[in-house]
Amino acid sequence: MNEALCKEVEGLRKQKTKVLRARYQELFGEESRSSNQAHLFRRIAWRLQAVSEGDLTERARLRAAELAQDVDVRLRAPRRFWSELSARGTETAKRDPRLPAPGSVLKREFQGQLITVSVLEGGFEFEGKTYDTLSSIAFKVTGTRWNGFAFFGLNHEARS
Repeated sequence: MNEALCKEVEGLRKQKTKVLRARYQELFGEESRSSNQAHLFRRIAWRLQAVSEGDLTERARLRAAELAQDVDVRLRAPRRFWSELSARGTETAKRDPRLPAPGSVLKREFQGQLITVSVLEGGFEFEGKTYDTLSSIAFKVTGTRWNGFAFFGLNHEARS
């Protein structure tokens, strides 16, 4: 690459996304679908180099077009896919297999004190309060951060 091109590419590194999108449109003649700064930088730098140093040969272009015809590529999943996926995830959210069934009681002795925790459908009950995680209960009891499963001895293989 010549020195002027190197300086221009280096100058692009410091540009904001809005400026890169405008430069992209200038070079490619279309708006970019991406707002990713790194992607825009790479595409613009490639295009500047291709214009300066020479683009692909006609033979290479024809071969690329030939290969592209055989491939059914989606760049992004349709919006319907994501909405269905998130809806399905809320319906079938699985409990961690290390957790005992709701209604079970976990017991742990810590510094001479017996800690008793009831397992609920959507959390845990300890001393009349509901907690989202076992880790938060372990923190309340010990004053230090603990992995809740480790604190209550549930780290072994999933229960059957």
